Amino acid sequence: MKVLYFASLREALGASGEEMALPDGVGSTGALRDHLAARGGAWLALTQTKNLRCAVNQRMVGFDAAVADGDEVAFFPPVTGG
Repeated sequence: MKVLYFASLREALGASGEEMALPDGVGSTGALRDHLAARGGAWLALTQTKNLRCAVNQRMVGFDAAVADGDEVAFFPPVTGG
């Protein structure tokens, strides 16, 4: 699967994304978020960012949405413009 990070998450993690196999026991976007945050350090931003949003295959979803190997999952914080 491809996991993408946007805006301040990308800056905090020092990466715009990564390729990975779907971890065992991870079946939802929320479980994936928690799995990644368990890495600790800057990765905790995934669980500590207020109003974090996610998308699966470029479609906005909630954290109960199913994920499968081969999906593209994107995480991004709320952004403001002006």
